[in-house]
Amino acid sequence: MVQNWKKLASKQLADYRIFTVRQDRRVSPRTGREHDFFVLDADDWVNVIPLTPEGKVVLIHQFRHGTGEVTVEIPGGIVDLADGDPSVAARRELLEETGYEADEIIHIGTVDPNPAFLNNKCHTYLALNARWVQTPQFDGAEDIAVEEADLADVAGMIGDGRITHALVVTAFYHLERYRAKERRGAKAASG
Repeated sequence: MVQNWKKLASKQLADYRIFTVRQDRRVSPRTGREHDFFVLDADDWVNVIPLTPEGKVVLIHQFRHGTGEVTVEIPGGIVDLADGDPSVAARRELLEETGYEADEIIHIGTVDPNPAFLNNKCHTYLALNARWVQTPQFDGAEDIAVEEADLADVAGMIGDGRITHALVVTAFYHLERYRAKERRGAKAASG
């Protein structure tokens, strides 16, 4: 059985705007040997799947510097300390990036983006009855275009490579599980 590795030491190596780099020294419970590991300490993240009253999904197009390409995504961003709760960040990011507000924000899943070297979580929210209320309020490093698409088209967009962001793909997986659970609940209630 795999066991936890005991942490012997930890030190911060660098501090950047969106993460810090930490070096942890741990000992293998299997071999007793010590090893150094590098961890990116990052704030939690939120993704929001906004659905309009007409059943459309609100998508964004944004240039991503890691890949050097424009990607198709859903609104999302960092959970700031001032937010306190990821659902607050979900509402804030939805409004800032799209100009949409929602009647209801529902948590539908959480994942570890990459536990090999990241220590944060990504929380996915469903935003029901999302509607445009204002011009988006981008931060200085954002350039975003907003579109509404048929929710039924998302699987094809993932399949043909138009949606490639792993956390966005995961968010739509969470949505499918949530909707399946809702269908089972409705079926059980109707007898």
